[in-house]
Amino acid sequence: MSKLQREVLLENIQAILKESAEKKRKFRESVELQIALKNYDVTKDKRFSGSVRLKFIPKPKMSVCVLGDQIHCEQAKAQSVPFMDLDGLKKLNKDKKLVKKLAKKYDAFLASDSVIKQIPRVLGPGLSKAGKFPTMISHGENMLAKIDETKATIKFQMKKALCLAVGIGHVQMSAEELYANTSLSVNFLVSLLKKNWQNIRALHIKTTMGQPQRIY
Repeated sequence: MSKLQREVLLENIQAILKESAEKKRKFRESVELQIALKNYDVTKDKRFSGSVRLKFIPKPKMSVCVLGDQIHCEQAKAQSVPFMDLDGLKKLNKDKKLVKKLAKKYDAFLASDSVIKQIPRVLGPGLSKAGKFPTMISHGENMLAKIDETKATIKFQMKKALCLAVGIGHVQMSAEELYANTSLSVNFLVSLLKKNWQNIRALHIKTTMGQPQRIY
């Protein structure tokens, strides 16, 4: 059961969009959901983690690299998608700095099923540590559709703090699109929590440069 009121949420979304329109920036501001939790002991409680696919892509400019077998590399090349084959990955020689550089260069990775199994052996734990372990892509899947799905997926992960922030959209989206992404994100997050809504202290939405608006 969602405790977000549609009118209140839409009002706040319109407020942040209006503020952004009045103070035009030289870049496209993103919209972030900020979460403050309560009744959690980060030292004892099980840390939650989960991914949800949003209705609208929050970060259209997100870069995705394919770590592919021969077929996937050829497909990626034909569709101008960045890619690396297994030989290219082996050349990194498990060098922590180079793996870190690769993880930093792209926002997410897709990997062929034959390649994904070898990643821990070839690259070490670098991609996992960066929270960017690849999503598997099979030969039956449409690569561009899979990339769009990856771009539309956001991840909630509790670490050592009781505050989280996740990008759920950008200011060129309509209020209705942002409403759909916000409510989907919040309801999914609540489903991950031990005591659901009782674990939420406060929720805010804000643009990159704007003032936060409290939605719960």
